[in-house]
Amino acid sequence: MRNLFAAIFLSITAFAVPAMATPALVVDVGSRAVLYADDAGHPWFPASTTKLMTALVTFEALQAGEVTLDTPVVMTPKAMSQKSLHAGLSVGRGMRLEDALYAAFAGSANEVAVALSQTVAGSEAAFVERMNAAAERLGMTASHFANANGLFDPSQHVSARDLAILAMTINQRFPQYRQIFRTARVVIDGKAVDSFNELLTRYPGAVGMKTGFLCASGRNLVGIAERDDRRIMVVLLGATTDRERAERAAKLLDEAFSGKLQPIGKTIDEIADQPNEAPPDMRMKLCSDQTAPYEAARDALYPMGLPGHESYLGPATEPATHVVHTFEADPNGRVPVPTPRPEAG
Repeated sequence: MRNLFAAIFLSITAFAVPAMATPALVVDVGSRAVLYADDAGHPWFPASTTKLMTALVTFEALQAGEVTLDTPVVMTPKAMSQKSLHAGLSVGRGMRLEDALYAAFAGSANEVAVALSQTVAGSEAAFVERMNAAAERLGMTASHFANANGLFDPSQHVSARDLAILAMTINQRFPQYRQIFRTARVVIDGKAVDSFNELLTRYPGAVGMKTGFLCASGRNLVGIAERDDRRIMVVLLGATTDRERAERAAKLLDEAFSGKLQPIGKTIDEIADQPNEAPPDMRMKLCSDQTAPYEAARDALYPMGLPGHESYLGPATEPATHVVHTFEADPNGRVPVPTPRPEAG
């Protein structure tokens, strides 16, 4: 009987360990030194962390003078055909491009991300070409983009390493837009749309940057916090619950700032991607009749914040808020033709 129990335990353990592994990465932003890495080069479905690349491409268009912060962004039929719409918009409603940045990145509005891509590049397809060109330029070798908002596409994938490189590029090249990623609430025509990034209101020093969720990806996070003139970035992919994602991120940030996590001897650029591997599909674990036992196992693995366990998050503070007022634009949702990209000289 004892041997039977041992065999059962070993079989469960062999199954559970690989099934529980999800990517995690901690980086010192100033030095680019990696403080912790677990499966950091493994491809993963990005969900709304995709919008970080949408941000970079848009910021580059602003820098090149193709658009301005006052350029109107109009909700087109294609934009309003997206899934998971929470902003209360409709075809033909417009907003300033600056407001669209807050709606798309702080509020994670999927329709606004598509409308923004159409405004910047003329079409979402043309914008996606720019996204992939930027990924190649940055050496994001495990990444490929198929849309501007992160809704599921089997060909769209990133790695924790690639997301860290992308987020640090945005943070360092475009400091004038950092306030967008600090913002935890966008109010659009009186409707509040809150960020899912609990760090922004419950972790002192948190300054961004993006969360994402799909059944296929689990709960993803790219977070940055500041303390004592240091900036630490944490990337988590595939977390099961909002609690797990926020608590694990806060714990890793605490350990980085306290010195418990030390450089592993590699910079973020020296972490190897595995571009030939396929991203795992988490749908059966997170959105099926298998979810309850999987979530219970994750809770046992990461109990922080559960009753009777230490929490690494503080009390919620008032969210940094940005207010958006939309206007009636072209009733057909047409967007202005963008300014041609300047010739390289």
